[in-house]
Amino acid sequence: MSEVCKQVNINGHDYIRADLVESKPAVDESGRPFVIVRSYGAGVFAGYVAERDVEHQRIVLDGCIRLWQWTGCSLSQVANDGTAGSENKFSMPTNGHEILAVIEIIPATEKARVAIQAVKPWKK
Repeated sequence: MSEVCKQVNINGHDYIRADLVESKPAVDESGRPFVIVRSYGAGVFAGYVAERDVEHQRIVLDGCIRLWQWTGCSLSQVANDGTAGSENKFSMPTNGHEILAVIEIIPATEKARVAIQAVKPWKK
């Protein structure tokens, strides 16, 4: 009986079969959710929730990626499917990234997490 391949690593990046990650919520090994955060004035971010203060509209993300530009879909679709276009401009990840004036937090699927983290960081 042969083993079924569920994940492969290519050039240091892990790729998971799409049928295994379609709508599963994305969480890290500690159970922290991977979310998309929209803030007032600072933009849109994706990362793992390290701290959350609802009363003060504040969140801290680890593995935080700033989504400067994406194409082909709405932010809700980014949280479900990742990005559709190739003209994405995402930052390199940061830890302990504090975001103030949070106006929206969208839980992301594992499929979206894989797609977002696969985007090569944009540098000028």
